[in-house]
Amino acid sequence: METVNRGKIILGLELNLILFYVGVADNCIVSVSQLPELEVDYTQKAVTLSCSFSTVGCPAEQPTSLWFRYGTHKSENLCSNGCKSETDKYTLKNLAHNRVSLTVNRLTFNDSAIYVCGIAFPNSKQPRAKQTGRGTVLVVREMKVLSKELQSTLIALLVLFSIYITSVLVIFIVFIKSKSNTRRKKETEESQKKKSARRIFQEIAQELYNKRHVETHQQTEKDNTYENRAALSNYERP
Repeated sequence: METVNRGKIILGLELNLILFYVGVADNCIVSVSQLPELEVDYTQKAVTLSCSFSTVGCPAEQPTSLWFRYGTHKSENLCSNGCKSETDKYTLKNLAHNRVSLTVNRLTFNDSAIYVCGIAFPNSKQPRAKQTGRGTVLVVREMKVLSKELQSTLIALLVLFSIYITSVLVIFIVFIKSKSNTRRKKETEESQKKKSARRIFQEIAQELYNKRHVETHQQTEKDNTYENRAALSNYERP
C-alpha cells in the first residue's frame, strides 16, 4: 500500500508537470473530484468510473479530458476526448453537467489499479487550468456468492419456516376463538341458570300468594257463614 501511495504521489507530480508546461498564466481554475475507491466483482463484463469537475474564470470551450492508469510498476495514458484504445479495452465519454467517465471493458483481476482523471484547458496559460483528481482505486476481486445448492437449501428452510409460523398463528387463532366460545357458552349457561332460579322463585312466590289468597278467601267465607247462621238464629228466637 505504501508503494501504491508513493506511486500515486509521483504520478500526480508527473501529471501536474506535464499539464503545467502546456501553458503559463491567466485566471482559469479547475477543480476535479473522483470516487476514492470502487470494489467490483470480477464476473462483471465492464465497470465505469466517473469524474466530475468545476471551473472558475475558464474559457467557454469544452476542456480536454484525460484518463491515466497507474498499476504496480508504471503509469499509462489511456485515452482522451472520447477516444477508444486500439483494443477497445477503455472507452471515455464526456457526460453532461461537467462529468466524464471511463469504462473498463472485459474486466479482469489485472485491472485493479489507480485511475486518475485529468481536466485541462489547453489554451489557458494558468497552471491551475490543468488539474487531476486524487484518483479512484479500483479493486477487482471475487465476491463470495452462495452456491445454487446452498441457495436452494436456504429457500427451502425459509419456506418451511414460513409454513411453521403460519401453522402456529392458525393454531393460536383457533385456540383464542375456542376459548372465547367456551367462555361465552359458560356465561350463557350461568345466565340461564340465574334466569331459571329466578323463575322458580317467582313460581314459588306466586304459589304461596295463591295459597294464602285461597286460605284468606276460605276464612272469609267461613266468617260470613257463621255470621249468617248467628243472625238467622237470633231471628228465629220468640
